[in-house]
Amino acid sequence: MHEQIARNKRKTFLLLFLAVAFTALIGYVIGYLWFNGPYGVVIAVILAIVLSLGSYFYGDRAVLASTRARKVSPQEEPRLHNIVEGLAIAAGIPKPEVYVVPEAAPNAFATGRDPQHSSIAVTQGLLGMMNRVELEGVIGHEMSHILDRDILIGTVVATVVGAAVLMSEIFMRSWFWGGGRGRRDSSGGETAGAIALVLFVVGIVLLIIAPLAGQLIKMSVSRNREYLADAEGVALTRYPPGLISALQKIGSSPAAMRSANNATGHLWLNQPSRVPGEDTSSMEKLFSTHPPIADRIKRLQEM
Repeated sequence: MHEQIARNKRKTFLLLFLAVAFTALIGYVIGYLWFNGPYGVVIAVILAIVLSLGSYFYGDRAVLASTRARKVSPQEEPRLHNIVEGLAIAAGIPKPEVYVVPEAAPNAFATGRDPQHSSIAVTQGLLGMMNRVELEGVIGHEMSHILDRDILIGTVVATVVGAAVLMSEIFMRSWFWGGGRGRRDSSGGETAGAIALVLFVVGIVLLIIAPLAGQLIKMSVSRNREYLADAEGVALTRYPPGLISALQKIGSSPAAMRSANNATGHLWLNQPSRVPGEDTSSMEKLFSTHPPIADRIKRLQEM
């Protein structure tokens, strides 16, 4: 189990490095073509920092509001509060705020920038479906996300990659509206035409590759963090069958999420856009934010 945790951590840091390097490369290329210098890297870094700060301080409020999550008191949900408090003590962190989402589909997510500012939300369907050990398995998984600061990692990856995509779109729009050094080149003749052609080809390539590569990086980071949270969650509860049974129930549930969207899909315990009862296709495995439940269960059973 500890080897698997270490392996998932190494993969995550590698993907983080690739996200930063990918954005810096696009920034450098754009800066070189536009200004004949590395100014694009500076622009990319500034843009990523600004977007990250906004998500870091206000992202959790937006997520809770978008899912219609309602904060509940210990009197309203005593079992849920008791489990959250017990696992928070075991993890050595302050008790997260507790929310319930009015959804029939069994699911859960954690949000917050650090263990001192965190929240755990579960759907009404999850509360009604899970027994105590299964609910502990789910909460342990979400508590691991908080311990590992996965929200911060997800925010950094999403904003860094988003900056690269935004820059590539700005590049293309400015090209079509008459911007770029290639169009301002007054040397004329075949040289100017060749430069213009190169700029056009580079812009098209950036426009196509940036969103695709960025999405793959984000999805890969998210999938690795789910495997890691599964492993660390059962280490926290010391009872792997609890989370295994919970995932089996979630995978066989006929209910579908109603409040799911692309912006928050990676936060949930199970990908909310996944159609209940359908097999996961190869294309979905490539672009999904979560690994298939069957694969997660298999890894937990091998521990």
